Amino acid sequence: MARGKSFEDNLKEIDNLINEIENNENLSLDESIKKYEKAMKLIQNCSQILEKSEGKVLKIKEENGKLIFSEFKKGE
Repeated sequence: MARGKSFEDNLKEIDNLINEIENNENLSLDESIKKYEKAMKLIQNCSQILEKSEGKVLKIKEENGKLIFSEFKKGE
């Protein structure tokens, strides 16, 4: 798993791994477990990307015809 993969690339790979596990009748238990473990690592990577992005998200609102940008805070 490359560290430079985008969030979207990780999601596509997770989806592919899940489809392989669910739809490949010839997949051994060991192969299924390896694919599951890889998917879990990708999910962790997605979670880290989301956490890093959370602080960058801006809340945009309009007041008196002007756009106001402020930092997004959890729970808002």
